[in-house]
Amino acid sequence: MVQLNGYQQQDFNDESEYRSSRKSWVFVIILLAIITILGFAIGSSSKNIEVTNTSVPFWQKVANIFTFTEKDDPNYLMPAKEENRLDVLILGIRGENDPNAADGGPLLTDSIMLFSFDKTAKKASIVSLPRDLYLKIDKNKLDKINAAYEYGYYHKSGGISYAKEIFSKITGVYIDKAVVLDFSSFEKIIDEVGGIDIVLAKPFEEKEQWGYGFYLPAGPNHLDGKNALYYARSRFSSNDFDRSRRQQEVIFALKDKLTQLDWLADPIKTLNIATTINSNIKTDFNIWNAKELLDLADEINSAEKIKKYVVSTENLVYESHINNAYVLLPTGDNLTQIKQLFQDIIK
Repeated sequence: MVQLNGYQQQDFNDESEYRSSRKSWVFVIILLAIITILGFAIGSSSKNIEVTNTSVPFWQKVANIFTFTEKDDPNYLMPAKEENRLDVLILGIRGENDPNAADGGPLLTDSIMLFSFDKTAKKASIVSLPRDLYLKIDKNKLDKINAAYEYGYYHKSGGISYAKEIFSKITGVYIDKAVVLDFSSFEKIIDEVGGIDIVLAKPFEEKEQWGYGFYLPAGPNHLDGKNALYYARSRFSSNDFDRSRRQQEVIFALKDKLTQLDWLADPIKTLNIATTINSNIKTDFNIWNAKELLDLADEINSAEKIKKYVVSTENLVYESHINNAYVLLPTGDNLTQIKQLFQDIIK
C-alpha cells in the first residue's frame, strides 16, 4: 500500500529499479521522451453513481472554493519554482484525426498526469488526475480541468503555457515542463518497437466499446499498438480511475520495452521512433538538446522506484452533478489535500 499522510492506495508499482548504463544520445532522447510523454487520450464519460453531500447545497460548496478574488484565493495561488524539483505535466488529447473528435473535442485533455522528481532525494512519482475534476480554469470560469489546455489554446497565450499555470495552481507545485500528444502517436510507437508485454492478475474484458468483444486472459499478454490502446482506453467495463491505472501500466510496459532494445544495432528503427515522437508531440521540453537530456536522464535514472498514484473517489475527490453533468469535487471542498499529496509523494 502507498500511504501519504493518511491517504492509502494500492501500490501499482511492481517493476524492479531501472538503472541504465547506456549513454548513446539517441537512447537518451527516446527514453526521456517516453518518461516525460506519459499520457494519452481516452474516451468520454465513465459510468458512476452520483454521490452528494446534502448537508450543504452544491452551489454553496462551489462558492466556498471560489469566493475570493484570484489574487487572494488560497486555493488558487501560483507556487514558487523549486530548483531541486522537476515537475512535468503530461496531457493526452484525442487529436483532430480521432474519428470521435468532433463530438468529444479534439483538444480536451482526457488524460492528465504529473511526473515529479526530487533531484536531492532522488525520488520520483507519477500521479493521474481525473479529467472530471471541476475547478476554476480562469478568474470567472468554472469547468472540468480537461478543458484547461483547450481554453488556453483558444483564449489565452497558448495551450501549453496556460495549462502549466492552471495545473501549478491546482497541485501547488510549479510545473516546469509540459508534453501534449494524441493517442495515435502511442499506437505508432508501440508498433515500431514490436509491441509491449503486460501481465494481468485477472482477465480483462470490454464487450461494448470497440464493436466487438475485446478480451485479454489472465497472465502474460503481448499487445500491438491497437490492442494496447484498446486496453488502456476501455471505459465501459470499469471506470476512469481504473483506466488511469491501466494507462500507467501500458506506459511503463512501453518504457520497459524501450530499455530492452539495442538502439545502435538498428539505426533505422531508432530513427523511425524518434521521428514518430518528434512529429506527434507538442512540448516546451527541448528533447533534441543532447547534453540537457544526458544530464537529466542521469538524475532520473538514479531514482528509486517510481511511485504511482491515481486520484480517485477512494481518496481525494467525490462525485456530484452540475447542470446534469457528472463532475468530481475535491474532498473537503478545497484543494488543500490535493496539494498536500503532491508535497508528500516524493518525500
